[in-house]
Amino acid sequence: MADPQGFLKHSRSDAPKRPKSERLQDWNEVYLEQDPAERNNAVRTQATRCMDCGIPFCHSGTAGCPLGNLIPEWNDLVRRGDWELASERLHATNNFPEFTGRLCPAPCEAACVLAISHDAGGAVAIKRVEETIADVSWENGYVQPAQATVSSGKRVAVVGSGPAGLAAAQQLTRAGHEVVVYERDDRLGGLLRYGIPEFKMEKKVLDRRLAQLRREGTKFVTGCEVGVDITVEQLRAEFDAVVLAVGALRGRDDKTTPGRELKGVHLAMDHLVPANRACEGDGPSEISAEGKHVIVIGGGDTGADCYGTATRQGALSVTQLDQYPMPPSVRDDERSPWPVWPHILRTYPAHEEAGERRFTVAVKRFVGDDDGHVRFIELQQVRVEKDSSGRRSVVPLSDEIEVLPADMVLLAIGFEGVEHMRLLEDLDISLSTRGTISCGSDWQTTAPGVFVCGDAHRGASLVVWAIAEGRSVANAVDKFLTGSSNLPSPVIPNQLPLAVV
Repeated sequence: MADPQGFLKHSRSDAPKRPKSERLQDWNEVYLEQDPAERNNAVRTQATRCMDCGIPFCHSGTAGCPLGNLIPEWNDLVRRGDWELASERLHATNNFPEFTGRLCPAPCEAACVLAISHDAGGAVAIKRVEETIADVSWENGYVQPAQATVSSGKRVAVVGSGPAGLAAAQQLTRAGHEVVVYERDDRLGGLLRYGIPEFKMEKKVLDRRLAQLRREGTKFVTGCEVGVDITVEQLRAEFDAVVLAVGALRGRDDKTTPGRELKGVHLAMDHLVPANRACEGDGPSEISAEGKHVIVIGGGDTGADCYGTATRQGALSVTQLDQYPMPPSVRDDERSPWPVWPHILRTYPAHEEAGERRFTVAVKRFVGDDDGHVRFIELQQVRVEKDSSGRRSVVPLSDEIEVLPADMVLLAIGFEGVEHMRLLEDLDISLSTRGTISCGSDWQTTAPGVFVCGDAHRGASLVVWAIAEGRSVANAVDKFLTGSSNLPSPVIPNQLPLAVV
């Protein structure tokens, strides 16, 4: 630590955003494109705040980053202006720091020692430092293909090209195996491509990393549903091991609220996917918010993505509903003490641009017109209660009804797990009670030689956990194929973030 008082001299500084009026006119990333020298100097100052703690909770696998990112090390290298070595240290633990730097909610920052007290000025802006290292790495040509020197003669199929599948594929390719990634969509990336809006991560960021994987030797097949277009028998015959990274895309629906069947009531992904396809040049989205009053039900990341997408499509109004009370603006030390992930109000850039958020409310019913299209909702103030077994129920606080206009309703209330698919049936793999694919301590499913990682195993989670599981399953597959492995394995299958229970 060069300056033990760095955090006292410099306050936390996040990346500047473009003006709201400008952001709403396009789909580009919300953050301002700065002059590289100006950006780098600001980030070097921010890195000076890092205290090089004796026990760095920021890269703890349970409290902070599950990848074990060497945060104090690359913070100090950035402070010194050694961007190339900082890039090497960052890529040593993270295959895709430009993804996590843009998309991860940063549990590392919640676990930063400077997050203990507000008097310390807040956590180091680790996510900003990480993204800048990644961008400088590409700008200066530090990112190069890392090709294997020796071939193992083994072949691995990876099913799914989201962050978990791509991380596993890259690690296994670099270990000398021949890897083929199968993607049922027409383009690669999974949720990175069609779930994450362009304003959060422009797809050129994904495409340049995919180009690196191709140069390293990873092969890709798009438009191919494994289990249908290629059978399990063919898969077994052609490959020595299989990695399932199929995600957990089965959206949770609301089948109890009257009026759910009305036209204009959609699951969140039914809105986000065509919107992202439109940004790819596939033509206008068939589910557009233009000229409509939009209601987003659900207060999480997916709801915020729908929120920002609807405003950019030209919605007349956007209202996001959450049945829970508004979280506090600062950490409650009794409910979520440092260094666990804090229960606080999270405001995304989309929330700053337009629209409104409502808390402790729930829809009593959706009401439509004579053509069967939703036109307004009936809203009630509610309280969420738990019984002795932990089951939740939503209880109205009064009979008072509020009516809101609604031409489009988007259900962003989470995911129920892995989609039902022919592949799992033919592999004789059953889903757990959580809708996920279980595995043993070696990441292997009940089907011999078939491994699982990412959301398919963990359930809908963070991009950083997906990459961590992809790296760990690569170690397990490499060991399965060769008897041993030098690949890193940052997490174990049953590992959970530190939490108060």
